[in-house]
Amino acid sequence: MNDLHNSRKIVWPLLVAFAIVWLYVLGIRTLVPPDEGRYAEMAREMLASGDWVTTRLNGIKYFEKPPLQTWMNAISFAVFGLGEWQARLWTGLCGLLGVVLTGYAGNKVFGPRVGFYAALALGSSLFWVAAGQFDSLDMGLSGMMTIALCALLVAQRDGASASERRNWMLACWAGMALAVLAKGLIGVVLPGAVLVLYTLASRDWAIWKRLHLVKGLLLFFAIVTPWFVLVALRNPEQPHFFFIHEHWDRFFLKEHHREGAWYYFIVLLIPGVLPWLGVLPQSLCGAVQRDVRATFQPKLMTFTWAAFIFFFFSYSNSKLPGYTLPIYPALALLIAVYLEHASRRNRMLAAALVLLGGLAGMAAVPMIAKVHTATALEKGYLVAYQSWVLAAAMVAAAGGALALLHARQLRRDATVLTLACAGFIATQLVLAGNEPYGKMRSGRALAHSIRAEMGEDTKLYSVGTYDQALTFYVRHTAILVDYFDEFSFGLEQQPELAIPTIDAWIDQWAEDAQNGVKDIAIIEEENYQKLQRRGVPMRVISEDPRRIVVANI
Repeated sequence: MNDLHNSRKIVWPLLVAFAIVWLYVLGIRTLVPPDEGRYAEMAREMLASGDWVTTRLNGIKYFEKPPLQTWMNAISFAVFGLGEWQARLWTGLCGLLGVVLTGYAGNKVFGPRVGFYAALALGSSLFWVAAGQFDSLDMGLSGMMTIALCALLVAQRDGASASERRNWMLACWAGMALAVLAKGLIGVVLPGAVLVLYTLASRDWAIWKRLHLVKGLLLFFAIVTPWFVLVALRNPEQPHFFFIHEHWDRFFLKEHHREGAWYYFIVLLIPGVLPWLGVLPQSLCGAVQRDVRATFQPKLMTFTWAAFIFFFFSYSNSKLPGYTLPIYPALALLIAVYLEHASRRNRMLAAALVLLGGLAGMAAVPMIAKVHTATALEKGYLVAYQSWVLAAAMVAAAGGALALLHARQLRRDATVLTLACAGFIATQLVLAGNEPYGKMRSGRALAHSIRAEMGEDTKLYSVGTYDQALTFYVRHTAILVDYFDEFSFGLEQQPELAIPTIDAWIDQWAEDAQNGVKDIAIIEEENYQKLQRRGVPMRVISEDPRRIVVANI
């Protein structure tokens, strides 16, 4: 039980089973707004329009992020058709790639047991697993940055041949370029800053001669430049919005209303790294110890990667949970390095913490439906969610108990494998149990009724709101009424694509009704009641707890 990492009969079937489950669960849940609906709809519109340069959301120019995610989703739709798993396929593959690359890098740089542990640690970390099941930019970026990190570690390791160093460094440069196309300049700024800080800390000045800067930069710009040039030629307003508003302003200003306390990401890291929280502090402390026999210090490089990215976003005035996702492969490597030589006591501590966490989760289940801020509707979903959380907590507790037994019996590989299985399965249960609430939020149940009423020339309005996932399921864009938010910049360029006020919409709605032209509108209940009191003609087509769909005739 201490040589599982050397058994191909165990490692390969385990990897295949992991990949099958990882990909299968991509399609078991409805797309949840806002992110999943947004990026699925952008890809649907790109495929429908045939315009692969100018990214749009709801038919409106949308330049907040580069196009890699939209491209990949559109390709997925073109090959496999429209659907949930197709919309999540790119992020799912990025998450899976991250696990495989992290394991490979751990094996090449630190040894086979570390590679085995690193893949297990990343493939079971709650936040990495959860992010890999959502259609969002964070996993796409993290997958590309994992290419950069792992390629850098493999290329710079002591003993790498000249051809290995060149080829892996070119892979690193390509990873950074794809990261820029995934989410912007942080794809190159963050790795560049990490390299500078590592150089200062290690005094390994010669590393700059081993980066293949000329070839790397040529490859980097060959990948990055074409889209930025084409989109700027077609949309002269894009460069200022993208580089100034979406980078400088987002980092330094609070206008995006995404600020958080300095400890924001610390709070998220605690559950995010489960089931490995019990060994995370020791892993980080051991990473700063210098190996005097080596020129390249891979542990220090990996630690610098994780620490700098974490503090970079902690300092930023814009904070969202997914921002620190790129540190998880680095943390998995450091955890794996520590676990290889961890004492029995520390392995038992890690297992005991998972056991206690599972027991605490079981005890806390009755409190889920007692959240004082939840509405009556939300409490109903929370009650149904309790059984799923209970099952996840029971899996965590059982896994922790079994791992504790393995640790006592000095079964290192079995301990790590058991904790990894428990973490992965528990996370999947937590995600699957959220489907009823996610389905309601998406409005998917309304889509069939809307499509049944839609004619070739029927106009679909979204009054005072925009449902990020509903337009994807309807397969039709909506004319925005009295709604701007993230569309503000695009509507400045194309104001004719929206109606600025409800009064102006009522006039158009009533005129079409008089002329026998059918229109359909999606309205939140509060606005619906106001419009009723004003005598606006509305025939209810369908409704759910969040919105009402009406026609004018």
